[in-house]
Amino acid sequence: MGQEASHNEELDLAQIQELCLIFMKECPSGALHLHEFKRIFGVPSSSAEESLYIETVFRSFDTNQDNTLDFLEYTAALHLILRGNLEDRLKWSFKMYDKDGNGKLDRQEVKRIIRIIYKLKLQQSDINMTPSEICDRIFELVDQNHDGQISLAEFMEGAQKDEWVMNLLKLDVNASSWVIQNCGKLP
Repeated sequence: MGQEASHNEELDLAQIQELCLIFMKECPSGALHLHEFKRIFGVPSSSAEESLYIETVFRSFDTNQDNTLDFLEYTAALHLILRGNLEDRLKWSFKMYDKDGNGKLDRQEVKRIIRIIYKLKLQQSDINMTPSEICDRIFELVDQNHDGQISLAEFMEGAQKDEWVMNLLKLDVNASSWVIQNCGKLP
């Protein structure tokens, strides 16, 4: 009823309880460590780019910066990944880009994530631009006041105005398949 098609895979209470049991089974200490997080998302240790990307994702969810995810952080991450609206996902993406946490993105921060994305999925795409050229184009399209930095407001507006920018700025982590796959596996 009025829900988007992407929410057809929403979790019911029984599935959430199963996720809690899975979390406790996988993380009896009550803390999810980076190596476990990488395993959940199927990141091979041989892939430096994927490893760096998933580490960045992990750190964005580790709100108390204790190098682990507790069940609340884990649940918040799953909620954002599975059910977050566009605005929430863009704010999270901005946080991932904003490595120094100053609330503004400089070219170095944007280029850092673009390099990772480029190695993971853009090299095989039809985009014939280098990471530096992609970064320059993003700044041309998004940095409205031309101060060499992108604020959260510019990021949000720029992403929503241009589909090409949106696809680059909105970082997606596909955990839906893992969650659906693992729900119901408990004895």
